Amino acid sequence: MKKLLAFASAVAVAVALSGAASAQSMGIVVKVGGIPWFNAMETGIQKKAAELGVNAEMIGPVSADPALQVQAIEDLIAKKVDVIGVVPNDQSALEPVLEKARAAGIKVIAHEGPGLKNVDWDFELASAKGFGEAHAKLFSETIKEPGKYAVFVGSLTVPLHNAWADAAIAWLKENRPDLVLVGDRYGVAENVDNSRSTALDLIAANPDLRGILAFGSQGPIGAGRAVEERRMTGKIAVLGPFSPGQGAKMVHQGVLTGGYMWNPAQAGEVFVEIGKMLVDGKKIEAGTDIPGLGVVNPDGHNIITDNLLELNKETVDKLAGMGL
Repeated sequence: MKKLLAFASAVAVAVALSGAASAQSMGIVVKVGGIPWFNAMETGIQKKAAELGVNAEMIGPVSADPALQVQAIEDLIAKKVDVIGVVPNDQSALEPVLEKARAAGIKVIAHEGPGLKNVDWDFELASAKGFGEAHAKLFSETIKEPGKYAVFVGSLTVPLHNAWADAAIAWLKENRPDLVLVGDRYGVAENVDNSRSTALDLIAANPDLRGILAFGSQGPIGAGRAVEERRMTGKIAVLGPFSPGQGAKMVHQGVLTGGYMWNPAQAGEVFVEIGKMLVDGKKIEAGTDIPGLGVVNPDGHNIITDNLLELNKETVDKLAGMGL
């Protein structure tokens, strides 16, 4: 009888361990931790993981340093997770470690990284060209007089931010030749303080500065603070994507004209949704309906959809109320 009980106990333990081992595990490495945009993304990740019965965690490095993302991915490879997600800071720096992850049998999903090669899928909630041009058009509508403008990006190596900047600059060059770009672009828009200090320097050096177009959620906030400090509200336009809860007050004060964004919580949910589909062996092809994206029409391994939200005085409070 004792032997039978011992055997039954051993079987129960083995089944429990087998169930734990079969639970799908995902690690999603974002650009930087502790900022509202990625806090919202983490909420989406945890919500969808709970719905689908997946073990998922978000890793947010202490700074937007590509080396920290590489280390985080190395750690996830060592943990033998099923899926790695990434929002890249430096595309080229990540290719070798993502190749290593895939060689280990790990599924790799990117967001804001349409140029990455060593991924199973990259998904976007807006096309790079469309997103950049939408901001350029709003910028042009806001700024009536000729003069100078500046462009901020998260860093000079963030692929999608620079693709947005390329599209916006090209559109403005063709449609608003009276607006002249100061320098090329400034890689400060993932940090409020760096964006603020760069904007203060630009304002001091360029009396005819008409606007700052900032791609990176902290860029509009930092540039907006600089405009406030110099009492240039209404004279220097600040546009770009930002977290509504962080920027709502400045929108109502007229410091931030607005911009466009997508829902980072929605992006977090999509990471988990696609990850589970891949581990379950489900195909993603033209006509596949992916919750959070809708019916998709992939281009290679890129899934690009149009899920833009407009940021302005009429929408910002509602979006902030959604926890964004």
